[in-house]
Amino acid sequence: MSLQAPEFFAELCLPFHDQTVVGNTYFAAPVPGAPVRLRIDFSQTIHADTYGGLRVAVVHQERGEIDAVALSFAGHGTFHRRDEANNTWMNTKQHGTFDKYHRPGRPPWDGAVVTGLRDAIEQYTAVWFPGAWTACAPRPTAGRTARSVPSPPTGHVVARTR
Repeated sequence: MSLQAPEFFAELCLPFHDQTVVGNTYFAAPVPGAPVRLRIDFSQTIHADTYGGLRVAVVHQERGEIDAVALSFAGHGTFHRRDEANNTWMNTKQHGTFDKYHRPGRPPWDGAVVTGLRDAIEQYTAVWFPGAWTACAPRPTAGRTARSVPSPPTGHVVARTR
């Protein structure tokens, strides 16, 4: 079954212009023309077809992988809400993970909150690709924030005169 990786990485909203997803792996060139690239994979657990986080790596075109970091879903609160709602115990296979099996019409990583992962990826890429995040950062789209709109009067309004 598909992990629906393109949708997962789209959910992360990474700001790099030159990016693609091949299979279950995200690739990006945060600095155009530079020989280093960013690669993000799902990291497997000891259980078959179960994923516990992301593996973020910096790869040089000629020298291969230079550096990598593992970002666990549990450590970044990705499935905290889901696990709490389902009363998933910490020492179980399902805590802070997802597997390739899922409900029809839903992604296997349903319930993920990716804010913590996105922040960690931003911090990591700031070290290897200084300025790339801000140079590519998308502008907030209209309608995504709550707005305070004055409500109309609820009753009959009578003007007072003197």
